[in-house]
Amino acid sequence: MSKRLFSLDVFRGLTMFLLIAEAAGFHHNFYELVKDQPFLSVLAKQLHHHPWHGFRFWDLIQPFFMFIVGVAMPFSIGKRLTKSTKGSVTKHILKRCFLLFAFGVLLHCVYSHALVWELWNVLVQLAFTILIAYSIMNLSHRNQLLISVALLVLTEILYRTYDPSAPYNQRASFGSFMDQIFMGKINDDGWVTINFIPTAAHTIWGVLCGQILLKKGDAIKKLKTFLLWGGIAVLLGIALEIFNITPIIKRLATTSFTLLSGGITILILTLFYWFIDVKGNTGKWMRIFSVVGTNSIFIYLFAETVGVQWFRGFGKIFTNGLLQPIGVGDDGIAVVNALFVLFMFWYITYFLDKKNVYFKV
Repeated sequence: MSKRLFSLDVFRGLTMFLLIAEAAGFHHNFYELVKDQPFLSVLAKQLHHHPWHGFRFWDLIQPFFMFIVGVAMPFSIGKRLTKSTKGSVTKHILKRCFLLFAFGVLLHCVYSHALVWELWNVLVQLAFTILIAYSIMNLSHRNQLLISVALLVLTEILYRTYDPSAPYNQRASFGSFMDQIFMGKINDDGWVTINFIPTAAHTIWGVLCGQILLKKGDAIKKLKTFLLWGGIAVLLGIALEIFNITPIIKRLATTSFTLLSGGITILILTLFYWFIDVKGNTGKWMRIFSVVGTNSIFIYLFAETVGVQWFRGFGKIFTNGLLQPIGVGDDGIAVVNALFVLFMFWYITYFLDKKNVYFKV
């Protein structure tokens, strides 16, 4: 089997494409355009996080991202070990995690237009989950899986010990308590920093899947393994919700949410691997997504910072100028402008990939 999985490139690229679409303003503007239309408004809400207890499609994006990083680790680290020592690879991982942490903090400063100390960004979370996954990835599959389960159990214990009667209250949970210690503040929307404890399971499960994919062996057997793991995780997550044991809350990354989203993520990887790598469907149209994944961290940071500031206003010169005279409303123009900005973001990744320019962290 090839040492590079095109299915992983497409999966990562699709995830990043959806993220930069949000940065371009599509999700918000699309909802504003269709919010009064019953069917379309329901679809548009799927592009926003659930406000608290519940589950939407957009709640899967962070698990996708953290899981994909885990899948890629056995491939990238294995490649580095052919040229470098274990110590050098460890230094690289530590440097990478430090930079991800710093970039995550920087993004909050950009969002706030001020120097702030906030740790809720996905990159901060990822810095910790990579460290956890890397520190145990040389253990047996069984032990890695047990550690991931232990992290979920630890999460349950921490929340339930802090407030046995109502462990998952918004802005009043153990996670919010720890944010007061870490930052002296809590998040108004209910996000918490210690989400990295349960979501480290997503990165660990990604590493396990990557290790299995990297090994020689029957592809069908691998598919069956992933289907089994993913199916069990989904059923466990749903069971915890149905039997009122642990609610599905993305903003706290509760055990039920982590299992459900992690299981779905494994099943989607299974689908991509089967359709692309096993069945050999590698059409050129897939590069629409794969090129976005080749510079994933760069385009995410660019889109969330200067990209938004530069391109949204630039795009309005053309979208307003062309569409207002023909009677297109403001909400419609905003959606078209978001798509135009998204195209510019995408073209940057296409151009860089064409020139073989890749920004690594």
